Amino acid sequence: MDNNPFKKIIHHHSVPDVLKEKVLGDIDAIKLTLDIADLFLVKYPDTVGDLFSLDTSKKKK
Repeated sequence: MDNNPFKKIIHHHSVPDVLKEKVLGDIDAIKLTLDIADLFLVKYPDTVGDLFSLDTSKKKK
C-alpha cells in the first residue's frame, strides 16, 4: 500500500506563472532578511568590536 502523494503529481501540467512569481518573491524576501540579519547581527558587531579593540590598543602604547 503506497500512499505517497508525490507519486500522484501529474507531470505534464505546468505550474501557473503567478504561483512561480509568488514563490520566487518569497525566496527573495527570505534572502534579503538573511542578508540584513547577517549585516546587523554578525558583521556590524564585529566591526564595532574591532574599532574598540583598536582604540584600546592605541591607548596602551
